[in-house]
Amino acid sequence: MTTTYSDPNVTPPIGQAVPLGFQHVLAMFASNVTPSIIVGQAAGLAFGSPDLIFLIQMAMLFAGVATLFQTVGIGPIGARLPIMQGTSFAFVGVLAGVAATLGLGVALTACIIGGVVHFILGGFIKHLRWLFPPLVTGLVILAIGLYLIPVAIKYAAGGAAEFQMAADSFGSLKHWSVALTVIIVSLLIKFFTKGALSNSAILLGLLAGYGLAFVLGMVNFAPVAGAGWFTQITPLPYGFEFNLGAVIAVTLVSIVSAIETVGDASATAKAGAQRDATDEEIAGATYADGLGTAVAGVFGGLPNTSFSQNVGIVGMTGIMSRHVVTIAGLIMIVCGLIPKVGAVIASMPLPVLGGGVIVMFGMVAAAGLNMLSEITMSRRNMIIIAVSLAFGLGLNLVPTAVQYLPDTIRVLATSAVAPTALMAVILNLVLPHEDAT
Repeated sequence: MTTTYSDPNVTPPIGQAVPLGFQHVLAMFASNVTPSIIVGQAAGLAFGSPDLIFLIQMAMLFAGVATLFQTVGIGPIGARLPIMQGTSFAFVGVLAGVAATLGLGVALTACIIGGVVHFILGGFIKHLRWLFPPLVTGLVILAIGLYLIPVAIKYAAGGAAEFQMAADSFGSLKHWSVALTVIIVSLLIKFFTKGALSNSAILLGLLAGYGLAFVLGMVNFAPVAGAGWFTQITPLPYGFEFNLGAVIAVTLVSIVSAIETVGDASATAKAGAQRDATDEEIAGATYADGLGTAVAGVFGGLPNTSFSQNVGIVGMTGIMSRHVVTIAGLIMIVCGLIPKVGAVIASMPLPVLGGGVIVMFGMVAAAGLNMLSEITMSRRNMIIIAVSLAFGLGLNLVPTAVQYLPDTIRVLATSAVAPTALMAVILNLVLPHEDAT
């Protein structure tokens, strides 16, 4: 008799469950730690510094904690489906801008409050979905990817003087050879292998680039030697600093993130059990998302969200067991409690990270385009896309254009994601639909 794993409460044999848990970790590991590195760098943290290592540790630790909120659950919190949580790219644009101008204390405070709002959304998320059709959600995700791509190119070319890279070596062949190695190896593994190997393509590409960077003398292991063996967890490590503009910006992205989690919960139920997600599962997934974000923010972690690439693993393996993803969450918690793991990641030269994020951020933009492909490209929809992107990305590229606005509104206006989302929602509500001809 063949055992079926389409029931989330059924656990495969331990010899199968543990490797599957590691597979979920490998698929999301690089994407999980990258946002913390980018936001930390924007805040002025030196590469390999204890503060940056700390942010990386918190990203791993609270990705694991948030995953347990989803898979194990607490009362109505958690979908109790195999949904892997991780640090969200959606917030990077907003948080990097806030951290650069107002500091990490303001950014993390906004994360805490945004997480609480996100949690509250769980009670009525199903009633808000109409505000975020594929036109709006796709536009926001596309804006996130387009905003981040220049960051990826900057990293691949060697960072910049402020990131402790010599200005005259920016764009050197040495830097680009490392970044291109990451890209080429990632693509080869992704498209010419299968299973766990294919799902770990980005991580293995980063390892290949890391190896080349080591050979070229670009790796400094001093922070690894100096790192401890156990993470000290401190509430509000950067204080509690309220800024209305930062809170509004993070909250707007939280709403989009909540809608994305609804999609992931629905996709997981379809992929693993060929059924629709229940209202309780969707609400529980949203509650867990918000709670994970708020708790992470209290201890220095960035917002969490469901990871879509792990939905693909459920569909590929056909194993719906939430307990497999619980194992993955426990692995992330263990990694987060060992600072030497974070120090190894923080010792990664910027061109190595740049090669990885060129692929990752490009995929974010491509995911947005994929969602937009579901809509009809009428004149109305094209105008919404054009105006929303023009305002969102344009004001971010030329922040002095709104330099005389009050601080709160200026933070919102130049965050790229928030103005794109706000403009897209408003235009989608007020512009009349064209009559079919």
